Amino acid sequence: MPGYKSSPLFTSFTSSSEADSLSSHLTSAVILSLTLFSFPSDPLRRSDRMTDVFPTDGRTLGRCICIITGASKGFGRALAHQVCCWLKPGSVLLLAARSETLLRELKEELKGFTVERQLLVHCVVVDLSTQKGVNEAVRVARLESEKEMDHVLLINNAASLGNISKFSSFTDLDVVNSYMSLNVSSALVLTAGILQVFPSRPGLRWTVVNLSSVFAIEALPSWVLYCTAKAARKMMFSVLAAGEPNVKVLNYSPGPLDTEMQKDIKRITGVDNHPFPCRNSADKLLKLLLDDDFLSGTHIDFFAV
Repeated sequence: MPGYKSSPLFTSFTSSSEADSLSSHLTSAVILSLTLFSFPSDPLRRSDRMTDVFPTDGRTLGRCICIITGASKGFGRALAHQVCCWLKPGSVLLLAARSETLLRELKEELKGFTVERQLLVHCVVVDLSTQKGVNEAVRVARLESEKEMDHVLLINNAASLGNISKFSSFTDLDVVNSYMSLNVSSALVLTAGILQVFPSRPGLRWTVVNLSSVFAIEALPSWVLYCTAKAARKMMFSVLAAGEPNVKVLNYSPGPLDTEMQKDIKRITGVDNHPFPCRNSADKLLKLLLDDDFLSGTHIDFFAV
C-alpha cells in the first residue's frame, strides 16, 4: 500500500516511555476535543441469568505459569483462588499488586491448596503504572523461564475507574496521561515483556486475557477516561491476536462485580448495578480458558457465557 510503513512487533514495546507516547496521542485527542456539552448519567445494564460453568472431563490449565495483575483484591483475588484448582503440580502463580499486606493475606489463604498441589506462589509488590514496577514483574517471571512449563497464562486485570465527569473537565494533560499509563500503557509493556521471556516453542501454549468491559464497545456519557482506556485495550489486544498466531487472546468483560469499584460507581452516580460475586465471573472465565474454543482476539461478555 503506498505510503504504508510497517510497525514494530508487539514484543518490542517493553519501554513505558514508548507506550506512554502512544497513550499521549489518545490523551491529546481527548483534550483537543473539549466540548461545551454535558450529558446525563446512564444506568449500566445487567442480567440475572447464570449458568453452570465447570467442565467435568478432567481438563486442566496444564503445568502453567499464571500471572495475574491486580491480584490483591476484587476480581483478581477471586481469580487467584479459582485458578489454583486447575493448575497441574509444579505450576507457578505470580500475583502482582500494590498492597504487600493484601498479597501476603492472599498467599496465606491459598497455602493449604498450593502446598498440596505443589504450586509455587510469587507475590510481587509493584506499581504497574511505572517502568520500575513492570520491570520487576518481568524479572520475577524470568526466574521461572527455565522450568518446563507447557502453558503461559497472563491475565491483565489491573485497572482503575478514573474520574467520572463531563468531557469538558479533562483539561489537565498530566492527570489524563497518568490514568492512561496504568490502564493502557502498562498492559502493553508488561505483555510485551512476558512475551519476550517466554518465546514461542513447540508444546508451549500461550494465553493472554484482557479484562475488558461492555464500555470498550459502547460509549457512556461522563465516562470518557474509562471508556477510552477500555476501547484502547481491546484494540491493542486484538492487534496482538492478529500479529501473534501462537498467542490465544481473550477480551473478557466480567460484568458488574461486587468490588470497591462498583461501590464507588454507586456513590458517584447513584446507580446500583446489582453486582454479582466475583467468584461467579471468575468461574465463567475459567470455563472459557478450559474449553479453549474461542476465536483469538474475540470479546466475550459475562452474560454470553
